[in-house]
Amino acid sequence: MNLKEAFRFQNKIQSFMDEVLRVLDRDVNITSTENVYLRHKVMPEAEDETVAVLPDTEYSEHITELVGYLIYLQDEKEKLYMAIREAKNALDIDMDSEVSLNASRQRIAQTLKHMNNLRSQEVIITGGGMGYRFNADGNQVQYRCDVRRVSTINYDRNVIKKELARLNQKADETSARLDLCTVTSEVSYEAPFDVNASFADAFESFAGLERV
Repeated sequence: MNLKEAFRFQNKIQSFMDEVLRVLDRDVNITSTENVYLRHKVMPEAEDETVAVLPDTEYSEHITELVGYLIYLQDEKEKLYMAIREAKNALDIDMDSEVSLNASRQRIAQTLKHMNNLRSQEVIITGGGMGYRFNADGNQVQYRCDVRRVSTINYDRNVIKKELARLNQKADETSARLDLCTVTSEVSYEAPFDVNASFADAFESFAGLERV
């Protein structure tokens, strides 16, 4: 598989691990619990009633197998991470660093784009000002007035525009190079199940269970 496929399978493994952990993290799934309603204690003519607390998963009878599957997935995750690292080390660029740098370039470009689009402007804010004055009776009263707001850019837009273009070009070139690496770099890892397999199919195959 190539790096792009490896990253996709990496996410698949993690989604399966999360699924197992959601089951194991709930006590109702990993214990057998009964509620005994002591009716006879308050009503001699009544009998006590035992009601089982139902788990919220179909896998409650296969908890030990699920634990084994979780450890298996963790082992596969480690194998895949090592294979991905080896594939990245064989590249002529530091992929992780370039991804991080490109994210930084794009974040800066976002700010520069806003600055490049900003214009000096003048607006009237109706009733935006407030003050006090004395009325005819000599009392101090509040009044409101309009406000003329004048905003002027205090930077050289030509410099901003030039740097924005340079950053965007660099980011685009780097993205194209990274995309090429993901589809041309081979990862020495054989997927133990299909990336499109459902959790149920993959687990039942691992545990040797038959679908009911």
